[in-house]
Amino acid sequence: NHNICLVFWSFCLQGYYVHSNNPYKDYTNAFEQGLQKCRDGDLNSAVLLLEASILQDPQDSEAWQVLGTTQAENENEQAAIVCLQRCLVLHPNNLKSLMALAVSLTNTGQQPEACEALHRWIRYNPRYRHLLQDRSPLDGSPLPRRRGSSISPISTLGCSQLVEVLELYQEAMQQNAEGVDPDLQTGLGVLFNLSSEFDKAVDAFNAALSVRPEDYLLWNRLGATLANGDRSEEAVEAYTRALELQPGFIRSRYNLGISCINLGAHREAVRNFLTALHQQRKSRSHQVMSSNIWAALRIALSLMNQPELFQAASVGDLDLLMRAFNMDM
Repeated sequence: NHNICLVFWSFCLQGYYVHSNNPYKDYTNAFEQGLQKCRDGDLNSAVLLLEASILQDPQDSEAWQVLGTTQAENENEQAAIVCLQRCLVLHPNNLKSLMALAVSLTNTGQQPEACEALHRWIRYNPRYRHLLQDRSPLDGSPLPRRRGSSISPISTLGCSQLVEVLELYQEAMQQNAEGVDPDLQTGLGVLFNLSSEFDKAVDAFNAALSVRPEDYLLWNRLGATLANGDRSEEAVEAYTRALELQPGFIRSRYNLGISCINLGAHREAVRNFLTALHQQRKSRSHQVMSSNIWAALRIALSLMNQPELFQAASVGDLDLLMRAFNMDM
């Protein structure tokens, strides 16, 4: 579970905690500036600007969508889910939000909800919704296995929805005569992750990357899939590519640190976690750092047998840790 550290001067808007001391709350072009900060990799400033946009117009579904995807990139998964769900209340057929929500729900272990989001993506997609004409509504009832299905038995998930939705996406892929649809392949990659068929998920994300080779989100998802399949060295290469494309991508920096731990490169893991925390802190008025990253940092420091530095991490002394690892940023 991803915990979000929220400072006390926040209030709840549509289920989302907005910082009330936002210096951008009166900006007339907050949304456009927020988009630019996203492109620049300054995720904390982007969050503030997008929150300002939503304060000005709580019914702006696009602002909720971009805030959701930005929070996910910033390793604040629960906040991302709230924003994306709010977008879908306002704009139920927002395909970008549905796919992003499916990814976030998968990351937080909410498999049936992720299946439902991916099913809705097909249902609202004009290219594929015809595939549902002869199908019953998705309700989780037992379904007969189709002969020749390539889906492995799903013992850990126990979700008959997953079987149905995966077959639906495979059918869409077979009927897609226009070449590779990277969004469809992304959905397939998420579904194969849910069914623990990681090699097939890798193939799906690689297919998507063949169309969008500069998509840093896809590189990160490929890296996560490789890591899930115990291919950490390849995962490092994918995360590194994501960070080359978007150096401010906190989620990928965190993931890279985790893979470094798995490879025994503990010092490199610590440096990645410290970089991520520094990036989260550097915004002048929105110093929100992920407890998820702090926890991973403590694990890496414990593996290095550094009790003094572990204590510094326990009390959140980022400056001391940055100096200890000669990281003057």
